[in-house]
Amino acid sequence: MALDPASPTPAIFPDREETADEAASLLAALEGPALLLEPDRRVGLVTAEAARLLTLDDLAPRAGAHFPDLLARSRLAREAREALDLLAGPDGSGSLRMDLAGGGIAVRRVSLPRRRVALLLQPDPPPLPTDPAATPDPLTGLADRRGFRAVLAGRLDSAAMHGFGLLLLDIDRFRIVNETLGPQVGDQLLATVGARLRRALRGSDLPARLGGDEFAILVGETADPGELDGLARRLMDMLGRPYLIGGQPVTIGLSAGIARAPQDGADADILLGRAAMALHTAKAAGKGRCAAFLPEMQTRSEARRQMEADLRRAFALRQFDLHYQPQVDVTTGRLFGFEALLRWCHPSLGPVSPAEFIPLAEEIGLIAPIGAWVLSAACREAAGWSAPLAVGVNVSALQFEQGDLLEAVREALARSGLPPERLEIEITESALLGNPEATLGILRQLRAGGVRIAMDDFGTGYSSLTRLQSFPFDRIKIDRSFVSGTRGIAEGRAIVRAIAGLGASLGMRTIAEGVETHEQLDCVRTDGCTEVQGYLFGRPMPAIEVPGAIARFAAAAA
Repeated sequence: MALDPASPTPAIFPDREETADEAASLLAALEGPALLLEPDRRVGLVTAEAARLLTLDDLAPRAGAHFPDLLARSRLAREAREALDLLAGPDGSGSLRMDLAGGGIAVRRVSLPRRRVALLLQPDPPPLPTDPAATPDPLTGLADRRGFRAVLAGRLDSAAMHGFGLLLLDIDRFRIVNETLGPQVGDQLLATVGARLRRALRGSDLPARLGGDEFAILVGETADPGELDGLARRLMDMLGRPYLIGGQPVTIGLSAGIARAPQDGADADILLGRAAMALHTAKAAGKGRCAAFLPEMQTRSEARRQMEADLRRAFALRQFDLHYQPQVDVTTGRLFGFEALLRWCHPSLGPVSPAEFIPLAEEIGLIAPIGAWVLSAACREAAGWSAPLAVGVNVSALQFEQGDLLEAVREALARSGLPPERLEIEITESALLGNPEATLGILRQLRAGGVRIAMDDFGTGYSSLTRLQSFPFDRIKIDRSFVSGTRGIAEGRAIVRAIAGLGASLGMRTIAEGVETHEQLDCVRTDGCTEVQGYLFGRPMPAIEVPGAIARFAAAAA
C-alpha cells in the first residue's frame, strides 16, 4: 500500500458550486466505483461497484452514514481501512494503492466545492490473454496492431477454429478533444479508454489499440450476430460515459463495426478490412452507431475505390469544368455577378453530382489542389468578361487547413489580372468550427486585400448569429430550403425576413438562393432580400455561354 499526498486534487465543477445531484450523477457516470462524502464525512453516495471492491456485504448503511462506520462493515484489512479513512479526512489529499487478495485497487481523492470529497476507486485491469504474439501498445497496454493481427491470423489458421467475432471501435470526437484540451489530455483519454475496455471484457476476449483512436476486440467465444451486436452496444455505452481527465469531465462518442469469422473472411487482412467497411458505414450513418458487415458494403467499397481513382485521374487530366449561375439585384433587375460551380463529367458515367465527388475529394486530400484550380480558372475567365461583374467561388473548410488559401487567392488574382474586389469567397459555417481564430485571420487578410467574403447556406449551421458577430461579411446567402418551402412556407418566410432584417442591421447584403418562380421572387423581395439567384434568372451555364447571358441582361436593363 502506498500513499501519495503530493498528487493533485482536481475539482469536478471548478467554476461554480454544483448541486449534490449533479455531483452524484457525474460520479455515477464515470468509472463506476465511487463514493461521495459530505463535509462531516457522512456518505452521500456509494455505488454498487464501490461496495463490492470495499468488500461490503450490501449498500447499507446507505446515504447519511459516517464513513468510518462504513469502513467498519468492510472486510478490508485494518491497514487498508486506516489508509482510506485518512484519504477521506478533511486534510487528506492525493491517492493510494491497496494490494488486496483479489487484486490491486487505486483510490484517488477528488475535491469538490463546499468541502465535499469524492473517492474514485480504480481496480487493476485483468491481465491480457497470454499470447506471445500480442505485443503491447505502449500507451494503453493493450495489444498493438501488429500483435493483434498476428493473434487474429493464428486464430483463423487454427485447424480447430470455431467461429468468433471481430469488433472495431472508433472515437467519434477525439480530434476535438486533442484540439481543445491538448495532445497530453488526448493520450490520457486513450489510456483510460483502454483500461475501461480491458475491464469490460472476458478473459477469452483480446482488446487492442490499432492506432490513433481506433480499438479492436477479438471476441473469442461467439460469432452470433445478436450477441456481437449486443456486446458492441454495451461497449459503446460504457466507453462513451464521461471521463475525468486532468480534473475535468471529458465526453466522447463511439462508433462500431462488426465482422464474423469465418463467414466474413478467413484471412486476417480481409476480415479487418470488412470490419473497417462496417465501421465506415456506421460513421457515415451519423456516428454513434453500430453496423455489421454485409456483402453490399464490399460492392460499395469497390465502387468508392474506383471513383477515387477516377477523381484523381480527372484532376490530373483537368477533366473539370466551371459553370456559372447569374446573381441579380432584386430592385433593379441588373446582373451583378455569377457564382462559379464546379462540374465533373465522368468519361463513362456522365455528369457526377458535386454532392458525391466534393466530399470524396475532401476525404482523400484533393480538395485543396482542386480548390486552387477552381480559383485560378474562375478568376481567369471572369477577367475576360465584357462587364466588370463579380465572381463567387466556394471554398471548403478543409482548404483553410490543408492548403495555403491566401497564396492560392493571391496567385489566381495576379495571374488573371482580376481586380480583388471582383472576387467573392463563399464559405459555410463549418469553415469556422475547426480552428475559428486561424480561419478568421485568413478571412481578415483576404478582406484587407480587397476580396469580398460571403457566408453561404446561412441558417443551416450551428451558431449563425455568433459567426456573423465574429466577422463583417459582405453578403449573407440564404439557403434555398427557406425559399423553396421545403421547411414550410410560413416558417421559411419568417426565417428569410429575420435573416434579411439582420443583414440590413449589420450592413450586409442578403441573397436568396433557389428562386425559381415569380411568386418566390415577390416573396423574397417583400421579405427584404437585396439579391437573388436561381433558375428564374438562369441555370448554371458553361463559360462559353456567359457572354451571351451578360448581353441579354444588359439589353433587358436598357
